Amino acid sequence: MTATPFTLGRAFRLGLLILGALIFLAPYIFMVSTSGKAQSEIFTSSLSLIPDQPYFLQNFAKAFSRVSMPRLLWNGVVVCGLILVFQVVIAVPCAYALAKLKFPAAKLMMALVMLGLLVPIHATALPLYVAFDKLSVLNSYVALVAPFSISVFGIFLFLQFFRAMPDDLIHAARLDGMSELGIVARVIVPNAWPAVTAFAIFSVVAHWNDLYWPLIVVSNQAYATPPLGLLYFRAAEAGDDYGALMAATLIITLPLVAAFLLAQKRFVEGITMTGLKG
Repeated sequence: MTATPFTLGRAFRLGLLILGALIFLAPYIFMVSTSGKAQSEIFTSSLSLIPDQPYFLQNFAKAFSRVSMPRLLWNGVVVCGLILVFQVVIAVPCAYALAKLKFPAAKLMMALVMLGLLVPIHATALPLYVAFDKLSVLNSYVALVAPFSISVFGIFLFLQFFRAMPDDLIHAARLDGMSELGIVARVIVPNAWPAVTAFAIFSVVAHWNDLYWPLIVVSNQAYATPPLGLLYFRAAEAGDDYGALMAATLIITLPLVAAFLLAQKRFVEGITMTGLKG
């Protein structure tokens, strides 16, 4: 295979990509650097990314001792996992119906999906809070999961993906006697893993980092999600100990970084294929 020549244009594009990567990574690099510094070193006049004396062990020990870090991570996994399962189970059949089935209300349903993308959680927060309070489900996984169990963004993403799938595949399954639910389970889902993975990254990152809704419905630290746990850590325990706070933040963000790196190939495939038109 012939190697691609290293031209001036290629060097410029590579340099531009490296610069963009450094800009986006700068906050994370600063967080890692701060998590390894003592309190006296953080507020010095000189800006140095490499600590004079590594203080990682002490800061991470404080992060684990001052809040229940395993509990925060477990709550994040449970909440994000339940939300993702419900969203996929509901969004995949809905998107399949809109993409491949012909029925009179299809255009109306598509319009409602597009309108649903415009409604933020802030607009429905008050009525949802009142309803959960009446049902006595505040400070529970139900209150954290239920408002996000239906994702109009997920329906739209899968809709774009399913439109690119050949109709002959579905017709062949129907000729074999499969029901529509059977087609979804045995034909659509196995071929939709790139889109599911892409949506999973969007969903998990959004809800893992969500502070607004947990701050409203959770006052019991036993149900605190990772961002809310950091707020408790900062307000009640850490004070101005930013080294320990950055260490706690690093612990909470590492699972997201690891998940994205593991699913990177599928994520790119899913995003690419949802842009195709069938």
